[in-house]
Amino acid sequence: MKKIIVAGSINMDLVVRCHEIPKIGETVPGKEFLTIPGGKGANQAVAIAKLGGDCTFLGKVGKDIFGQKVLASMKESQIKIEKIKEEDCSTGVAIINVDDKGKNNIIYIEGANGKIDGPYIDSVKEVLGGASILVMQNEIPQDAINYLLKLAREKNVKTLLNPAPAREIPEEVISLIDIIVPNEYELERITGVQTQTEEGIKKAAKNLFDLGIKIIIVTLGERGVFLKTDKVEKFFTAYKAEVVDTTAAGDSFIGGFCNKFVENSDLDEAINYGQKTAAIAIGRLGAQTSIPSKEEVENFKIGGWYGTYFKDE
Repeated sequence: MKKIIVAGSINMDLVVRCHEIPKIGETVPGKEFLTIPGGKGANQAVAIAKLGGDCTFLGKVGKDIFGQKVLASMKESQIKIEKIKEEDCSTGVAIINVDDKGKNNIIYIEGANGKIDGPYIDSVKEVLGGASILVMQNEIPQDAINYLLKLAREKNVKTLLNPAPAREIPEEVISLIDIIVPNEYELERITGVQTQTEEGIKKAAKNLFDLGIKIIIVTLGERGVFLKTDKVEKFFTAYKAEVVDTTAAGDSFIGGFCNKFVENSDLDEAINYGQKTAAIAIGRLGAQTSIPSKEEVENFKIGGWYGTYFKDE
């Protein structure tokens, strides 16, 4: 089994379910309050592990009750958590409002995630040896991402960056990213190119390609996925489902994609596997609680095993 390293954020998600998300200055009644382990890094690692991948996690939690709970959840999912360090501060927190249509908004507080630094990375960097891919997101400090990208290149490890939340990518490290997986909003913010149309998405992806990133995968929600490499430029149709909560849709896609990609580097197969994973996840509430198992994804059938799921032709 090929080793996957995830370096990223670990949060406790404080989820409020409501009929509608309030506007500024407005008060609305809620339906339910939940505490669910999350964080983009942890979510992606849980997806990788639940789908059968060999996943080691690099990151930090606080010395608090949330830290204990998120570590227990990750361990239960068979993630290797030995390299995670506790800090004398709060664990990362995300406050999430989810409406009846499954749409959400999120306030993120970095907590211990913001303390991932060079000395910590130096203390755990030996785990990169022999890894197939290093997966990261933007919920940890940019300096840590830059350093990890450089180490991965030195050790001939492929890198995948999920640039969420979106911010400018430093010019000196952009060519060290092998695969980038933004959604269309993140793509627009990174490149400054409007992505409301297919032509806009193609233009923005070409912008990143010309800067040195050779595999650009843009997740488009119900519109599917766009892929650009030196050999292909194509859209993939989405698998659709009744939406309950989209919180971990992108993380589920990345987990599914990575698991399949390290098997044989087939991008089409990996993208389709990621889309199946995400389609199941959006039909459930929560982040890590919504992520399906390997058996569920492999038994995914259009109009079959999951009767409410179908694929646009």
